[in-house]
Amino acid sequence: MRRCVGVVLGMMLCAGAAGPAAAQVQVRLETPERATYSELHEALRLGTPAADSVRRIQRLSSPAPLWRIGRAAMRGTDSWQNGLVALTRLAELRSRAYADSAARLERRLESVEGNPFPGNPGVTSADVEPSLNAIILERRRAVMGDSAVLADILARVPTRKYDHGDAWVLGRLGAGAVDSVVARFRAADSEEFRTRYLTLLSYFTDPHLIPLLSRVYAAPDSFGVPKRYGIRASDGLLWIGTRESMQALLDARARARARGVYDDPELRHAELDFLGNDSSAVISRTGKWLTQWIAELGGGDRRS
Repeated sequence: MRRCVGVVLGMMLCAGAAGPAAAQVQVRLETPERATYSELHEALRLGTPAADSVRRIQRLSSPAPLWRIGRAAMRGTDSWQNGLVALTRLAELRSRAYADSAARLERRLESVEGNPFPGNPGVTSADVEPSLNAIILERRRAVMGDSAVLADILARVPTRKYDHGDAWVLGRLGAGAVDSVVARFRAADSEEFRTRYLTLLSYFTDPHLIPLLSRVYAAPDSFGVPKRYGIRASDGLLWIGTRESMQALLDARARARARGVYDDPELRHAELDFLGNDSSAVISRTGKWLTQWIAELGGGDRRS
């Protein structure tokens, strides 16, 4: 899932190095004016088996086969990646029947003792619950509206009782959601909550966030964000995925390098310094270098 840089302040927004990637996922393929993006697939590219599988699942408009793929992944009889993409697509459909199914499974997982998936011991309840939560919340959006869902999620952030599914849904909301999270980011009175709100901002695709995220990346200390969590601003710019956001990330990286913002040896990962690791992550997430995307994407930003 999200790139893990140190401890993520108790949030279920990163998968560990061992075991399957967990929770609701961000995957984008064949979207005009936006870069390809995947948290699950290394360098996802059109024409590969992985891309063909993602495209097939994302084109399904009936909830029943999506639920079957997700349940098969939990049992270990289908690809875990396919299962997560299928549950993500199912959330987008806002099916009443399968929101009920997700709620029933969620209740069962909360009460079960031991491994809930004996045929697939590598998967835990925590790996599945955020996707079930997203399915339920997206249905709630259809019934109650974005404002009600926004109020619910924002009320739970100070209590730390939210997960990757909440973050994924939050990033899709209207009703002034992005402005509300920006305001909370700016007003947060601790490094922990500035980092939490910055992480939540990285789930939005609103191009209006580009100037803020690029400034945070270039100078996280000026926003009271620990330097290691400047990576969240990079995540956000990649997820926006427009030519402008890619150029902004490239420019912010150059400013950060010129100022030596991330020169601390403690920020190194494996053989790479902080900025080198971030650069390689662009390939992993999107399949191409920033300069390639900037050359290929159309000029200007348009709302998807």
